[in-house]
Amino acid sequence: MSSSCPLGSTRNPFTAVDTPAVGVSIEKLSKNFGSQQVLREVTFAVEPGEIFVLMGPSGSGKSVLLKHIVGLEQPTAGRVTVHGLDAAATATREQVRIALVFQSGALFNSLSVYDNLALYPREHQIADEAAIRDKVMHALQILSLEGTARKAPSELSGGMRKRVAIARALVMEPQLMLYDEPTSELDPVMSATISEIIATLKEEYHVTTIVVSHDRELALGIADRVGILMDGALVSLGPAAALHAPQDPRVAEFLSPKIDLQNPRFKNLEK
Repeated sequence: MSSSCPLGSTRNPFTAVDTPAVGVSIEKLSKNFGSQQVLREVTFAVEPGEIFVLMGPSGSGKSVLLKHIVGLEQPTAGRVTVHGLDAAATATREQVRIALVFQSGALFNSLSVYDNLALYPREHQIADEAAIRDKVMHALQILSLEGTARKAPSELSGGMRKRVAIARALVMEPQLMLYDEPTSELDPVMSATISEIIATLKEEYHVTTIVVSHDRELALGIADRVGILMDGALVSLGPAAALHAPQDPRVAEFLSPKIDLQNPRFKNLEK
């Protein structure tokens, strides 16, 4: 980081201007879908420049919470703010650059890798074509993807598609990056690679990072803090090191489940 940058900011590699990372605040957030309560008075804050990993079993409300942060869902009760602004307000998305890396990558197969990355700046007319090319090729270079520019997403491996999705987010010059299950469907080595990328980008660009994941190794390896959701409630919040010896037996079972052939879990699942 440049010594001339103020605390909490970094010199953006694309625009060479100081760009502050932003904080996120979740205050007593509840969300109902009809009679089903998905989130129950969830409260926590993510500091600017922090890597925060949100974990929990399937159906615990993690992805719904992520949608509230990016402004795709409105709270039933409570409040979500980004940089002190209402996350659901259109004006917030105009003032704060938020990038979401989807679990599937959400790449357009009808477009080349290059055109997938160029789509956002073209649609928003934020640069001329020469500047867009510089941004796109820089993002691809950062993630060692220069050779994929003219390929279709369908020609790439799962790990490469994940990296392309991250590169596309970088072109947006984000202050806040959200990742939804970034290591799902990847082998252990590629999962470690994606974890390294997330941590490196945070260090180099001081972007605030929130990761939704089931990946215990990712959380232990890169998170500053970890929150664990269960049945829509936040049951654990603390440094990643606390995952080595969780005090809550529910959290311990989630993080290190034992295989019990004498009393298999599927026998007790709800019908």
